[in-house]
Amino acid sequence: MQRSRVMVRLIGVVAAGASVAGLAAGCSSQSQVPSIGYAVDAAIASYNGGSTLGASGGATAVFGRVLTGFYYTGPDGQQVADTDVGTAKEVPGEAQTVQYRLNPDGVYSDGVPTSCDDLYLTWAARSGRFTKPGGGSLFDAASTAGYADIERVECQPGSKDATVVFRPDRHYQYWRNLFTAGELMPAHVAASAANVPNVVSPLQTGDAAGAGRLADFWNTGWTLTESADLTRFPSSGPYRIDSFSPTDGVVLVANERWWGNKPETGRIVVYGKSADLGKKIGDGSVSVVDIGGESVKDLDLGGFSTRTVPGRGAEQLVLATGGVLGSADARRGFAQCVPRQELYNQLGKAKDLPKTALGAGPLNGHIVQQDSLFYPAVTGAAEKYLNPDISRATATLASAKAAGQTLRIGYLGPDERRARTVAMIAESCKGAGITVVDAGAADFDPSQLAAGKVDAVLGGAGGVPGPSGSLSGVAATSALRTGNGLNFGRFGNGRYDSITDQLAADDNSTAQLNLLTEGENLLWAEMPSIPLFATPRTIAFAEGLQNGVAGPTQAGSGWNMDRWVLKR
Repeated sequence: MQRSRVMVRLIGVVAAGASVAGLAAGCSSQSQVPSIGYAVDAAIASYNGGSTLGASGGATAVFGRVLTGFYYTGPDGQQVADTDVGTAKEVPGEAQTVQYRLNPDGVYSDGVPTSCDDLYLTWAARSGRFTKPGGGSLFDAASTAGYADIERVECQPGSKDATVVFRPDRHYQYWRNLFTAGELMPAHVAASAANVPNVVSPLQTGDAAGAGRLADFWNTGWTLTESADLTRFPSSGPYRIDSFSPTDGVVLVANERWWGNKPETGRIVVYGKSADLGKKIGDGSVSVVDIGGESVKDLDLGGFSTRTVPGRGAEQLVLATGGVLGSADARRGFAQCVPRQELYNQLGKAKDLPKTALGAGPLNGHIVQQDSLFYPAVTGAAEKYLNPDISRATATLASAKAAGQTLRIGYLGPDERRARTVAMIAESCKGAGITVVDAGAADFDPSQLAAGKVDAVLGGAGGVPGPSGSLSGVAATSALRTGNGLNFGRFGNGRYDSITDQLAADDNSTAQLNLLTEGENLLWAEMPSIPLFATPRTIAFAEGLQNGVAGPTQAGSGWNMDRWVLKR
């Protein structure tokens, strides 16, 4: 089944659930608009969605139809096969084995064919096995989830076939989250920049110098700036980058070498968080909006079909594990003064709540989503942190020698809802002797937490400011794993790491229940983060916009932008 057929089926399903906000054109005299503006609160910083910088900036919400993969995240957070790219299937073997076959017609926009080299580089960068002489990973990967369980990738350089073999003691049930849209990078570009014939040879043969140059480019070579050399940013999807400016957005144009269905609209301009989104929407530059609910002050969406729905991402405070919050007692004391119920009541309750449990109350799970069947049984430890207990918080902070401290909460601004969140926390916690400072800024990034410049980050898992979350929840789980790039709070707990390993490998419901219960109890005790609520997403489509489908997930509502049509 081709991706276009899958997309049509998904549109039908979502339409039945009243999540389609796009409006069909009303009369035959209307003509198609050649360019569509898309406003999304991602921090567009890197082309590489697998790197820490790219993942924390929400790259997959911007480049999912530029850099394609074997799977993409659908509008309900599910993984959907993209057979335009190729096929992936598990095959029999002593160890878990997945056979990947790229489309023979697949070619990058610069004319270089897609190949198994692309998979090999992605695995190498995210496996955690290629390290510096003094320790630490060569590659600044957002997460090693799943890739660390791969024993080897069998690839003849330039081939369209790859066989991925997992470690004999592992069975990774979320393998469809690997080699996905926005994260499968063009290996030939990295090879050229690193001055190696291909990426496979130096990594297979232990060429430390070659591997180091590859890692250096993978880490920083796809950083997006106005002066970036766009010849290093070829596309494997229906759109390619034509230009980039932090204020004027990413201009995507139809990729002439795309072998699948031609995009319906030839030009999409994506405006990220650094653009003045309120102004862009107000002056008519934008026809599709996907932003945090109530995040833009005085936003006028007249002329749009608009809904605010709970997203798959979790609004949370990611806490430092050093400095003022260096002890679990200090982090628990802070949590005891955070008004989670009232924050949900005022800021987290989406206007358009679905019938499922997602978004129906404060979020009581660090790694378990509210519409999970396990959720009611594993989140009991959260109840004592629902409403502020100032006397208890005061005592806990005193015992941790954290009384009278100042806590700085950072987030990517401007963001009206997050500013109000910090203000409510500050008002509540001052009774416990804690001074909360709003450290939101237009140039904020979550790495400031690791650097000690703030004490907490307000955002999604891993500090992501915009679209986040998926049905599998792998990103949320791995963002608290020891050593992962998105673990900006530097939380480390060996037992938690073991729990996540077992959760990914064992789909037995009893085992899952026991592991999730233990995991949530551990996280509420250690408090590396404070879950608040399912992030409300305001998603709007202008009148005349066809095929718009709300996607409150890490892929954003641009997941099917190549099908958008605007008629006026």
